[in-house]
Amino acid sequence: MRRATARLADAGVPSPRVDAEELLAHVLGVERGEVRRLALLDRELPGDAGARFAALVARRASREPLQHLTGTAPFRHLELVVGPGVFVPRPETEQVAQVALDEAARAQAARGRAVVVDLCTGSAAIALALATELPGSRVHAVELDAAAHAWAARNVAAVTAAAGAAEPLVHLVRGDARRALAELDGTVDVVVSNPPYVPPDAVPRDPEVAAHDPAVALYGLGADGLEVPRGVTAAAARLLRPGGLYVMEHAEVQAAAARAMVADAEGFGPAETLGDLTGRPRMVVARRLGGARDGGPEES
Repeated sequence: MRRATARLADAGVPSPRVDAEELLAHVLGVERGEVRRLALLDRELPGDAGARFAALVARRASREPLQHLTGTAPFRHLELVVGPGVFVPRPETEQVAQVALDEAARAQAARGRAVVVDLCTGSAAIALALATELPGSRVHAVELDAAAHAWAARNVAAVTAAAGAAEPLVHLVRGDARRALAELDGTVDVVVSNPPYVPPDAVPRDPEVAAHDPAVALYGLGADGLEVPRGVTAAAARLLRPGGLYVMEHAEVQAAAARAMVADAEGFGPAETLGDLTGRPRMVVARRLGGARDGGPEES
């Protein structure tokens, strides 16, 4: 563990000890806490575990994402399967899911059931979080990219099976977010999205993102990176019922531009910027005009 931690630290990995523990836990098929216990006891590694661990450490030192090496990524209370071809869910997106969840819970309390749409769902992280944390809600998710859609389908199937549900917890659609789910137009309580939004000239700093996250999940097109989000915003206006809420993640430098984007779209009340768990401005929130709750979103 000491050698692995030192090697990862020398490679610039931000959390070398944690990553080393996660990799060894993966090799041994145990929890990270058990790895710590075994290290304190200075136990020997069984069989070829040492060689397999060393190989994974070498790959992590080359800045291959930890989640690609273990095959899983945590998101809120879920453990999702991920790998090449799908965007790895990040902790900052968990607060985006929370804002959507709080609004869906209010809608469900008022009308008996909430209808939620997750556009550009990727691994289906947000959609599955809402579906499992708000039983009785009807959650739809849309993904265009074939590889990402395949990962989302695996996660929907796995989480549904773990819940013992007879029907899929999320209605997953492969399609263009701008045109998908036309049958739901004007009926949705919450539209949430973590779309591609990185501007074309902004190269991600972390090698794990720049070299391994799919470009289709990163770059939002247009000079400001908001061309794809504009299409998502127009779809949200189409899908939402009067008074329904739109929640979209963006880069912290795009807060003003994202509010202006929503203002330019037809049908929304005043847009607000909300922060992630660290307080950074990371999402735009706006309510569809025409309902009793016009006048802006409520902070959660």
